[in-house]
Amino acid sequence: MLEKFKKWTDEFKTFAIKGNVIDMAVGIIIGAAFGKIVDSMVKDIIMPPMGWIMGRVDFTNLYLTLPNYDGKIIKYPSLEAAQSAGAVTINYGLFINTLISFIFVAFAVFLLIKFINKLRAAVETKNEAQGVIDTKTCPRCFSAININATKCPHCTVDL
Repeated sequence: MLEKFKKWTDEFKTFAIKGNVIDMAVGIIIGAAFGKIVDSMVKDIIMPPMGWIMGRVDFTNLYLTLPNYDGKIIKYPSLEAAQSAGAVTINYGLFINTLISFIFVAFAVFLLIKFINKLRAAVETKNEAQGVIDTKTCPRCFSAININATKCPHCTVDL
């Protein structure tokens, strides 16, 4: 039983340190930072001119106040004032900002993937022209891996 646990912990260490976990963690951290940059770009650079063009509209203050228990709708000067008063609001202006941020992030990821695919195609074309075989197939997960690899980066099997 102890041997099985030791083997399991050794496999987990190999996976966590040499596998894709480190790469994934770096990707998540960079993605979070990129998301903050895009969010700031949308809120601070793109939306103010859009609001100005559309008649001095501040998108962060676009909201609907739902009726209170008496059925009355109270008008508030801003979203912040409505929320501090405890009013129930539908914040569609903030949703528009978030939607635009998502579109920018999705487009940036699209451009990145397109660039990576173009680089891969160029390398594959060059290798095919030279007759170089630089990949092999993992016997466990059947992924294409570097010919010199001693461990599969996808399933972490020793080769």
